[in-house]
Order: sequence, then C-alpha cells, then structure tokens
Amino acid sequence: MRVLIATAVEAERRAVTRASGAEAPTVVPLPFGGDLHRIRLGGVVSDVVVVGVGSAAAAAVVGSVLAVADETYDLVVSAGIGGGFAERVPVGGLVVASSVLVVDLGAQTRAGFSDVAELGFGVVAHQPPPELAAAVAAATGGVLAPVLSVSTVTGTEERRAELAARHRGAAAEAMEGFAVATAADLHGVPTLEIRAVSNAVGPRDREAWRIPDALDALAAAFAAVGPVIEDWHQQRHQREPS
Repeated sequence: MRVLIATAVEAERRAVTRASGAEAPTVVPLPFGGDLHRIRLGGVVSDVVVVGVGSAAAAAVVGSVLAVADETYDLVVSAGIGGGFAERVPVGGLVVASSVLVVDLGAQTRAGFSDVAELGFGVVAHQPPPELAAAVAAATGGVLAPVLSVSTVTGTEERRAELAARHRGAAAEAMEGFAVATAADLHGVPTLEIRAVSNAVGPRDREAWRIPDALDALAAAFAAVGPVIEDWHQQRHQREPS
C-alpha cells in the first residue's frame, strides 16, 4: 500500500522521515515543483511532501500530487505540530483526529458565527476511518479527539474560550488538516490527521513552546504507525466484496 503524508514545513517533514530509521529517504521530483521524500514505515511505502503553511497551499499541493500520481494512494495523512487545548493534552503530547473540523469558514453575524454548513454552502468536517484513528491513537499513546483547522492561530484567552465552547472535546488546532482532507476526499482517498503539541492554545508565550520535543513526539508516532496502517488496509480489503 501507499500513503501520502503532508507536512506544512521542512522540520516536520524531517521528523516524519527519520521515523523510518533509514539513512536518507528517496527523493522523487514532482512535475510542478517540489519533491516527495519516499520512505518505508514498516511495510508501508510512504511519500512525505512539504505543502506550505495554510489551507490554500495544502489543498493545492495535495490535490496536485494525487492528480499526477502514477499509482493510487490508499491513505493521506496530515501531519505536524500544533497547539493543544491544555485541558485535553499536555505540551509534548500527541493528538490523533477523530474528526477534522474547519472552524472559521462561514459568516460572522450579530447573532454570532455561522459556519458554511449552517449557511448551506458546504461541509465543515471530515471523518477519518474510526477504526484506524482509534488504532493509531492506541499505538502511539495519543489522545483521540477532534482537531480544529484554523486560518489564524489562536493567540488570546478569549479566542481559546470561544473555540473550546463551540467545539467541546477538541484537543488541538492546526492550519492544514481540513484542506488536506478536502483534497483527499475529492480523489476518494481516506484521510487521517496526527498532531504533536508544541504549545498550549491561548495567549502566545514563545518561551513556553517546546517545538523540538513536539518534533520528537511526531517522529516517535510515525515510527509506530506503519504496522497499524498496514493492518487497517488489509482488514479493509478483506471486508470489501469480491
């Protein structure tokens, strides 16, 4: 099977590829610029691509990779570091998305915020395969919970409280997950999001950020996920009608 793993920046890409234990990944140039970094996670061929920060870049790159791929991908993973809601996960912890939610796509009115689903213009959530997300969380020690996709990273207590109240149970926020999932969905490929927590959602305090620890947690998570993904893939095909 083949997996496409999308990271926003190079440091996240390096964390994922070092999980393979190989000296260096195989670099595969893309026809529109950039590269895939091909590794094996257990028996799973995994192509890691840096997509850039934010939803527009992530959707454009992932959609383009899926469109030009010479073989079909079986899973797309949005991976990286992000902010964590302190009541759900500590800094340095890991979150596996039970759902991927876009939280600021809609209309701000006097009555409050209405998302595009409420306005009748689209969807605001993608659901990873539940059995896969649960198995990855169990294998990595991650928290299984919703991950929020934002266009502007939370930097105040007021915004943190608003998001926590609107999306009870959410454990993390990042910027690319919903876009990656949207591109994958258009190509009929299931998706997953894995986030290592580098900082608490809320007032920005750069001195409290633990980016190296979060990158180490991300690498450790991907060192464990290969057999889990492979087992899910095999069970999925066994359930399909012949």
